[in-house]
Amino acid sequence: MIELADMLRELRRQLTSAVADGDGQLVRFELGPVEVEATVAVTREAGADTKVKLWVVDVGANGKYAQAQTQRIKVTLTPKAFPADGGPVRPVLIAGGEVEGER
Repeated sequence: MIELADMLRELRRQLTSAVADGDGQLVRFELGPVEVEATVAVTREAGADTKVKLWVVDVGANGKYAQAQTQRIKVTLTPKAFPADGGPVRPVLIAGGEVEGER
């Protein structure tokens, strides 16, 4: 299992990579809302600093997590670009080179 935060961190990394690939391209795409849907196991760690964690689970693995509560969640993210120079926030534009076999 991976933590939901790790999944979203990887999504951010891949979107950032797609933006970099599109730099200087004639055709770019504005990134609209991104919907992420996942089945998560909710666990609670006992101890002095009790924490609740959300773990992304494989759809076929729900039976393995009988000790944890599983929930289906849907998160809608609206990516925005925050320039390092403090310029105005702008929509995210994505582009990339043509991939062999792409239609």
